[in-house]
This record gives sequence, C-alpha cells and structure tokens, in this order.
Amino acid sequence: MPLVSPAPAYVHLIADFVGVPEAQLQDASLLTGLIIAAASAVGLTPLGSPLVHVLPQGGVSGILLMQGCHLAVHSTPGRRSMLLDVLVPRSHDAAKALAVFARRLSATQILTDQRPRG
Repeated sequence: MPLVSPAPAYVHLIADFVGVPEAQLQDASLLTGLIIAAASAVGLTPLGSPLVHVLPQGGVSGILLMQGCHLAVHSTPGRRSMLLDVLVPRSHDAAKALAVFARRLSATQILTDQRPRG
C-alpha cells in the first residue's frame, strides 16, 4: 500500500524586491511598520515585537515571530534589493503579507516563489 502524505502544514513565500530606492531600504521604521502591518493583514498574532537591526552598511534585517511561523526582511541598499520571507500556516494567505510590502515599496520588479512546507 503506498504511503499517503498529509497535506502540507505551512506555506513558505519568498520575494525579491528589486530596484527599491535606497532611502526606503535604509528606513528601519518603515520596514518595521510593514512587518507589523503584514502580519496583521495575514491574520496572525505576533509573539512579541519585531526584532530589527540596522546593519553597518545601512541595510535592515528584521524578523517577527508568530505561533509556529515567521515574517522576515533583509534589505541591501547598495544593491537596491530586499528579501521578504513569509512562513505561515496553510490556513492563512501569505500573499496578503506580500501585498502590504508591494503597496508601500517602490520596487521596479518583484520576483516571488511559494512552496508548501511541512
């Protein structure tokens, strides 16, 4: 008898934001607010405040942990790019988090990939 795998428990969405103005990528307050807004748009409750760090070259790395999932950003102003990483339960729509960032960041291109996990 063949093994039947259960439905994946999570959805993992990653997005590369390309051609974003350096000022947006260096704005820790903007990116922190977008992390919080994106989690809210997906309907997830954070376990605490986002952990955000401004890097020596001016980039920003931030993560927000939620029950069994996360939302993270990593910006590289010198390359005018940002990586968005969203892991959510499959019962939630990760694209809603992507939409929050897409509306506020002036990217010339957004490359995405989404995969089932777990």
